[in-house]
Amino acid sequence: MKFVMSYSCGKDSTLALHHMLRAGHTPVGLLVMVKRAETRSYFHGATTDMLRRYGQALDLPLLLCPSDGADYHTALEEGLHRARALGAEGAAFGDIDLEANRAWEEARCQATGLAPFFPLWQRVREDCVDELLRLGYRCLIKSVNNTLLPEGLLGRDLDREAVEVIKGAGADPCGENGEYHTLAVDGPVFRAPLDFQTGEILRFGDYSVIDVR
Repeated sequence: MKFVMSYSCGKDSTLALHHMLRAGHTPVGLLVMVKRAETRSYFHGATTDMLRRYGQALDLPLLLCPSDGADYHTALEEGLHRARALGAEGAAFGDIDLEANRAWEEARCQATGLAPFFPLWQRVREDCVDELLRLGYRCLIKSVNNTLLPEGLLGRDLDREAVEVIKGAGADPCGENGEYHTLAVDGPVFRAPLDFQTGEILRFGDYSVIDVR
């Protein structure tokens, strides 16, 4: 089946893409939601230049969907329509167990005539992290909720040691509640690793983010 991957550049959507490819499905592109004013991806903050490099590293077309937030659902649906025009029969998402998120995405798919796929659905959260590490994916910790996690995690790889720090702080090791976000930069689905540089740490209320370019 041909599908479009709803892609955040983070670990969960990358693992979901891995599962879809392993199951024999064919991707037509990466659908990425972008903040219109900032020209960065939602939630993970990848710049447009980084997104272009993601497309090259994954060897897939990008379907960028600019939104100011208020029109997020219509922007996503427009992207799904574009994917369908490229031959997509379904759309895949990296959700694990948040019912409200899944219901919202299913509604977007229903509106555009695509079948929704959730290859990670109802898996144990920590098992997803364990599989990422076992498969050899490299994921950079891009942001943390600094009321829960130390800023020292920023800019380092999500590895066994980092997972223990996260668990020791009483946070979800998979970060499904927004404890942290990552950028996947290498692994089996990448044709080549992404080169990057980290810069200053920026603070926005309860969240700290490291600049990655």
